[in-house]
Amino acid sequence: MSSNTVQNPGPAVPDASAVHRSGLTWWKALATGAAFAVLVNLIVLAVAELADASLVVVDGGKEHPIAVGDVIGASVVPLAVGTGAALLLSLWKLVFLRIAQYTGGGLALLSVAGPLSSGADGGTVAALSLMHITLGVAVVITLELHRRHRLL
Repeated sequence: MSSNTVQNPGPAVPDASAVHRSGLTWWKALATGAAFAVLVNLIVLAVAELADASLVVVDGGKEHPIAVGDVIGASVVPLAVGTGAALLLSLWKLVFLRIAQYTGGGLALLSVAGPLSSGADGGTVAALSLMHITLGVAVVITLELHRRHRLL
């Protein structure tokens, strides 16, 4: 009689310590996205200042100069509120991360209409439009960083 025994090939499931997660936890993704948005938008502001853009928006007959604090606040607050809500909803259903990526990116593109209709000079319009687009990219990237973490 011959025995056809199979030697033990090892565990079918890899050891948990050997699994490497890609992506970031929710707070790391949120901090990374906010830092990215602030950094890029401050660079855009600096380039616009070097290009002699007025960086003044007229709203309701009043002039509103765009300062560093305004750029930081407008970069962090919408990102934190929107992605924070998406991250909370994703605790219930993971699909909300993907929905929020499309929604956040789309809303950022739609918000470019504000600078385009502001009546400001071309440099200011270009800088503000780019800042809005940057925020949309930051939202999509932030949520993707966390989504990859949650998939494993």
